[in-house]
Amino acid sequence: MRAAAEQVGERFGRLDVLVNNAGISGGTRQTPGSVDLGVVREVFETNVFGVIRVTDAMLPLLRRSPAGRIVNVSSGTASMTHMTDPGHYFSRRPSVAGYPPSKAALNLLTIQYAKELRPLGILVNAIAPGACDTDFARDLGMSLPRTAAQGAAVAVRLATLGAEGPSGGFFDEDGPVPW
Repeated sequence: MRAAAEQVGERFGRLDVLVNNAGISGGTRQTPGSVDLGVVREVFETNVFGVIRVTDAMLPLLRRSPAGRIVNVSSGTASMTHMTDPGHYFSRRPSVAGYPPSKAALNLLTIQYAKELRPLGILVNAIAPGACDTDFARDLGMSLPRTAAQGAAVAVRLATLGAEGPSGGFFDEDGPVPW
């Protein structure tokens, strides 16, 4: 991470937007009662701790930006409201002990960074891009009605917010996602 930050700093002097999009699912067979803790640790290592490492490495460059923005790619599966609403399709999906909890942790992490960085003018938000036709989602056996570009549109919107935009929120293409 340090080498990447140094390279960006040398070439551009600052970083205006950081999109934390790395993520792994850990597979769909991580149901409570048959959890491989090594796999769950790997999911959290990538989806949560990786975001901390990258964000912290890039913060000095974001602080140099007149309008720094951080967008963390989360998932609608991180919405506890959706997961517990009998009318929402997420409540009927199989239980998975790694991915949804890691993305819920990412959402709370987003809030913590937003609280710290808002006074510096850096806005931090999380997004739920939806099920998009990507290599990641194809492995989940889901219907993929959206393109990757459609999923990225919400990230672009949050990456280009004005100074009075929200920070510490969770959004999809329709607006705020309930926690």
